[in-house]
Amino acid sequence: MVLQKNEISLYLRAMYLLELIFENSKHNGDGVFRFRKRQNNRTIPKWTPLGNDKAAKEVLVLITLALGGEKYLNAVPVSAKMARDRRRPLRVAHVLARHYPHDMQARSKPVLGSGVQMDAGGHVTALRKRDLFLIPSHVPTRKLNIGKRFSAHFLLAYGRGYRPGPRGEDFQFTDPLFRRARFHSLLIPGASLTHPADFIARLRYKGIRWGRTPSKQVLQTLCTHLSHWLGIRTDPWLDMAIDPDDAWDRLCPWQQRAALPILDMARHMMDAFSKSATPLDMPGVALLDRPEIYCGSGRFKDYLTLLDALFPQIQFIVSADAASVNSLPTSFWKKRLPLPKEENAQPGSRPVRLTKDTVLLIDVDGRLPNLALMKLSTHYRGRRHKVWLGKGDCFLEDSNIVYASTLFYSPRSERRNRALKQYYGSKLTIGGTGEDITSSLPDAVEALAPDYALYPELGDRAIGFITRGCSFSCPFCVVPRKEGTPRQVCDLEALLEGGRRRKLILLDDNILSHPNADRLLLEMAERGIMVNFTQTLDLRLVNRERAALLRRIHCSNTRFTRKNYHFSLNHNRDLDLVAEKYRLFNFKPRDNVEFVCMYGYDTTLDEDVDRFFFLRSLPGAYVFVQKYLPLRGGPPPDAIDFFGDDPDKLIDQLIGIAFTQNMKSMENYYRWISRRYAKVYGKLHMGLVDTIFRYNNRHKKGEYISSLAGTRKGHF
Repeated sequence: MVLQKNEISLYLRAMYLLELIFENSKHNGDGVFRFRKRQNNRTIPKWTPLGNDKAAKEVLVLITLALGGEKYLNAVPVSAKMARDRRRPLRVAHVLARHYPHDMQARSKPVLGSGVQMDAGGHVTALRKRDLFLIPSHVPTRKLNIGKRFSAHFLLAYGRGYRPGPRGEDFQFTDPLFRRARFHSLLIPGASLTHPADFIARLRYKGIRWGRTPSKQVLQTLCTHLSHWLGIRTDPWLDMAIDPDDAWDRLCPWQQRAALPILDMARHMMDAFSKSATPLDMPGVALLDRPEIYCGSGRFKDYLTLLDALFPQIQFIVSADAASVNSLPTSFWKKRLPLPKEENAQPGSRPVRLTKDTVLLIDVDGRLPNLALMKLSTHYRGRRHKVWLGKGDCFLEDSNIVYASTLFYSPRSERRNRALKQYYGSKLTIGGTGEDITSSLPDAVEALAPDYALYPELGDRAIGFITRGCSFSCPFCVVPRKEGTPRQVCDLEALLEGGRRRKLILLDDNILSHPNADRLLLEMAERGIMVNFTQTLDLRLVNRERAALLRRIHCSNTRFTRKNYHFSLNHNRDLDLVAEKYRLFNFKPRDNVEFVCMYGYDTTLDEDVDRFFFLRSLPGAYVFVQKYLPLRGGPPPDAIDFFGDDPDKLIDQLIGIAFTQNMKSMENYYRWISRRYAKVYGKLHMGLVDTIFRYNNRHKKGEYISSLAGTRKGHF
């Protein structure tokens, strides 16, 4: 198998089962089942055949208990009679092979031990670390976090008494416990699997009609192998004119029984590995109980050969009678899967040791390089100090001089600041707008050039201010209080280091409000530099001449990978004036014109919808929404009737507005509205929920619905 570059990280999410350890099981008692026979083996069997007795079936159930996840197992009726001694709990532990980086952290061993126990009432709980004595002492142990990623710890299990699910298959993950469907047929007689015709119809719709690569690849692969090995006529599956229900009904009963688990496996692998172009090639563990019964003993060889070809990286564990096992050549059972090499785990960085005279600078919450810290670095390096940059939650010993800069006044930044103060005490000097809007650097430090070595990722980009201040007094904005009226603080020559840098991230609050703005823009245009106006441009202050100058400047995004214009629109006043100013640029639909739109301050839903409709009408325009976060001492959000008289109608209009890009930003706004709607009305707007989960985190939709957008604690 050759993996594409974008699939390597998905492949690394694999888990394989190395050992199963159990205590007090009814048919197997106490014991260990080793899938890797010797500890230094770098492969495991792809196929592990068990017997066909009750002990073999119990091994499959024990594996499911170990790997299924306690919240999913407790939603399935697991028999409490599995314990040999009902006075003691049944305990099951396991050792997994993990792959860096998605199932393990740096410096971790590529094996992990974990386990569960089941009490007399059939309730499953994770074993605490101190209770995992069943696992060999050299294996690191911890609770298995099943639900963190939908593709991590991928387990499928199938019993013999399954049936097709009802029509109208839910492919939208509205069930918060959907993951239990991966294994429930092993535990529940008559459990339903994926409705076959619905799944075929979905593959056709996405793969044939819309040309989606994963669906197209899976459909073609299934058709090829099912036709070859089971003699199923799959041509109708590829014909959009034929009803998939009719195509399925034409199959022989044994073909339907044999194909149903295969279609269900394909469905779950597509769900779990949704970003892979070839999801059937992804790894995991699959358990099959007596497949010779539902495929027919005479077809067992062909059936397993089919599974082997369809799912090349799956570790299969199968209970089957001896005759069926012997129908396959020894070479089949000797197939191996590679285990992750220990050296594949990236070595973690060594603990940082600072000398007493090293100055520690902490960027608490910045998204861009912190200019104040860069100037402090220049100041201290000039005094022959070493300088170290830390980010976020940074707790290092030894340094006697610590500075932290906080830009945003948010709960997370506040928590970080409190923790930093508690850890560093009097050694810490903390400033920035998020901590104190009156804080500033000493004039001598402010006048210094920034130290670009502190943020090497800037490369050839310059960053800084030409002007500070703003002539307006917007009540939500800190700039008038912190910076005052517009004034020039630097020039282009200094910022660009005499022309050595050709790209500028400009931090000016409102450069167009400065009296010499036209001269500054003209100089940018004549120098031919690329400029990112990261704080946006004030469209109200644009005239025909300024629009022409800005079109001459190579306005860009912060990475300077494409042209980008940045404006803001925080209210609905003067929309006609905004449209008039916008037309001066003669933007085309292919232009990238971003409008930063604040929400949650003083606009109603009706006004927000009107604002977004307006922006959608402007050629080339799209939105980047930002939630209003009041600064310390700043005005709180207005207590307005946000939803008005007909919120459902307004939300229906809102979700019908689609921009050509950056809809991930709008998703944050949708979530804010959805949560607020749930709090006010005690229900969800399902159209809005569908929109939130249309493209991202689809597997979390059921959990979101069950918790009423997170407003009900303790729910899934």
